[in-house]
Order: sequence, then structure tokens, then C-alpha cells
Amino acid sequence: MGRSLYTKLVLIIMTLIVAFMVVVGAFLLHGVRSFYLSQFYEGMQQVFSSEELADSLRAAADSDQAVPAISEILKANIGRLGIDSGTRNYYILDGKTGEYLTGSNNPEGGIVNTANILTAINGQSGYKSDAGADFMDVAIPLSGEGGSYILYIIDNKATVQSLNDDLARIILQAMVIGLMISVLMSLLLAKTLVTPLQELTHAAESVAGGDFDQKVDNPSRDEIGVLTQTFNDMAGTLEDTLDNLKKSEQMRKEFVANVSHELRTPITSVKSYSETLLDDPSMDLEMRKKFLNVIVNESDRMSKIVQDLLTLSRFDAGSIEFEFTTFSFEKSVKDVYSAMRLEAQNHRHEFTLEFMSPMPDIVGDRGRIEQVLMNMVSNAIKYTKDGGRIKMTAGLKDGKVWCAVRDNGIGIPKQDVEHVFDRFYRVDKARSRESGGTGLGLSIANEIVLRHDGSLTLDSKVGRGTVITVTLPVGGPVHE
Repeated sequence: MGRSLYTKLVLIIMTLIVAFMVVVGAFLLHGVRSFYLSQFYEGMQQVFSSEELADSLRAAADSDQAVPAISEILKANIGRLGIDSGTRNYYILDGKTGEYLTGSNNPEGGIVNTANILTAINGQSGYKSDAGADFMDVAIPLSGEGGSYILYIIDNKATVQSLNDDLARIILQAMVIGLMISVLMSLLLAKTLVTPLQELTHAAESVAGGDFDQKVDNPSRDEIGVLTQTFNDMAGTLEDTLDNLKKSEQMRKEFVANVSHELRTPITSVKSYSETLLDDPSMDLEMRKKFLNVIVNESDRMSKIVQDLLTLSRFDAGSIEFEFTTFSFEKSVKDVYSAMRLEAQNHRHEFTLEFMSPMPDIVGDRGRIEQVLMNMVSNAIKYTKDGGRIKMTAGLKDGKVWCAVRDNGIGIPKQDVEHVFDRFYRVDKARSRESGGTGLGLSIANEIVLRHDGSLTLDSKVGRGTVITVTLPVGGPVHE
């Protein structure tokens, strides 16, 4: 794999160098040719547009010896016209036929009538450029009393061709040197790239085999370093994910076991009491009523368990609906306090309510928020010994309302506090069942609060009591 990558990098870089040189060469050659053409035609136009030269040529055309006179003027301007008998020449042609009359040399085979010569025969200056032709020319018509003539300048492009040949040779030499350098650089680059990639490959194979401790050390800050760090992070995340999956599987098993246990107990009671009633038709009416009350209570308990499970299932599926409206949080707190006060009095609790600040209206599902508050107070009553103290307080802070329920009950051990919102989790399982608890109330309450973008926190000390606090944004959740 390493050699293959080396080869690919070498070929890619060599191809890039060749392509770059070819493109640059083409542009340079084209640029030189275009520059030379532009300089020729612009130079000719500038020379022949000179008033002094134009007056001299017109005066020469009016003389009896027009051709020699015109030739002398052109000879005097050889430098300006760039005349070089080897590459660029001037000729004086007949203005009507284009026939050669005289010039800087005697062309073999005469002068061929080009497009510019034909233009000059028609009385117009011929400055047309043809990039595909192997020559450059201009033809200027000139008339006088001595006759009509054409001043014809032609360049065979030998200079530009020689310059292009030299340039092509330089480009070719640069290409060869560039290829040699590219081979060395590509080998060095390939080694720099392949080594960490090979290390990543070995580490990936180890991770695929279940060894998540395999890390790749690459302190560089380039893309390979970022890839290495990302791989290490991915391996760590994958390890955490697998651990979470194992925990989830364990929680699923415990959940199924808890559901089975919770339902088995009331079902067993219902079955036992029902069978007793059937087997003993002579049972007195008072005892029969007691048995039926047990059956009804256990049936209610099973119904509550099933209802709570359905509620949590709908939370998990995201199908539960909330009715968000604006309502008085203060009134809801007072309503819950009033509803639970009789229950607290039945246990001889000192139950009080205090508002720490004026309370605004909030946006939320009033029924579900009150369900949370009822659960908080209910737990405080259940887990506080008769004759205890329970206090509800509420207030406003940083754009959020809060309500806390404080009791001086039995409290929760420190190791259990972080699990109180887990489903079916109960600190004192025996007492929970005696009081009718299923271990799902706080889980449901927490889900409701989270859907409101709020928080539910609990602080407790064994033997000293518990404080549970709900905090809700006044404006409701960002996304309802």
C-alpha cells in the first residue's frame, strides 16, 4: 500500500508539473507572439501618423522622380521603421496593380498581393493583423502628381520565431529540472503522509479488534494531525458508546425485571384474594368488603403503573403533546398547596407556603406543571415521619420562576441522590411499596420539566430532610 501511494503521489506531482509547464509555456509563447504583433502594428501606425513624415512623403509623390524620392525618405526612417534586410523590409509598389517598383531588397518571385495590399489599392491603409500568417505587413497608399504608390512594410516573423524557440528551450529545460525536483519532493511528501497514515491504519485495526486503548501520537497541527486527533477522539467516543450500550442493556434488563416485579405483586394479591372469595362463599360481609377493597386498591395500583409506563413510553417516542398557554404560576402553586394540605394534616405535618417575590405569569402546560408540583409535595409527605415540617417556597430569579419543597424527613443517602430520577429507582423499596410508590413519579416529573426547558434538582441529607426544586423559564421553552 505504501509503494502504491508513493507511486501515485509521484505521478500526480509530475503530471501537475508537466501540465503547469505546458500551460505556462503556451501562455508565454502566445503572449510573446501577441506582443510582437501588437508592437509591429502600433509602431507602424505611430510612424506613418507623423505629420512631418506624411508631408515629406506627399511632397516626394508630387515630384518627377517620385519613386527615388520616396525611397530616400524611407531609407532615412529605417531606424524608426525597424527595417532589417534579414527580417523586415520596405517596398514601393505601384498604387494600381501592386507591382514591385523598388525596395530595401529585390524579392524573389515578386510581391504577392496580400489583404493589406489589396486594401491599399482601394485607397485605404492596410493594418490588418493575421496571427496565423507567417508574416506581418502594412500597406499605406500614397498619391501625388508623380503617380499613385503603395508603401509596403513586411516582417517575416523570424525574430519572434527565434525568440519563441529560445523560450520553448528554456521551458523544456525548466520542465526537466522541475520533474527531477518533483520526484524528490513527492517521495519526501509521500513519506511524510504515509507514515502517520500507516500508524492510523494499525490503530484502526486494533480498534476494530476491540482494543480501544490504542492511540496515535501525532503532535502536528496540519490536516494529518487533526485527523489523528479526530481518530483518537472517535476511538474514545466509540468506547464510551459501547459502555453506554452495555449500561443501557443492563438498564433494560433491570427495567423489565422491575416492571415484572411491580406487576406481579398486585396481580398475586388480586388472584389470592379473589380465589379466597370464591373458595369461601360463607365469608361474612365485613371480611368480604375488606378483601374487595384490597382487590380494588391493587387494581388501581396496576392501573397507575401501566399509565405511568405509557406516559414514559410516549415521552421516549416524542409523541406526547403539551398544551402551552400563559397562566399564573402563583395560582398553580397555591392550588397545589390547597389540594395537598388535607393530606399533610392527616399526617400531622406542619405545612406552610411562602412567596419570596412577586410571581409573573408563565408559558407552559399548566396541568403537567401542577402534576410535577403535586409529585414533589406528595413525596415530601410520604417520606416525612408524622408530625414533621414541610414548606413550599416560590420566587423569581434571572427570568425564571422556581418552587422548592423542603421537608425534615428521612432524607436520601448521598450515593442514591443521583439516581432518584431513574425509572423504578427507590431508596427504601419496602416503604415505597407500603406507600403505593412505583418509582416512576420523579422520572415523569423530570421529563415534563425538561420539555419546558427547565430543571429539577434535589438536595438531601440522611436524617435531616430533602429539598427538591423546580425551575422554569417565564417565556416557556424555546421550541414548543
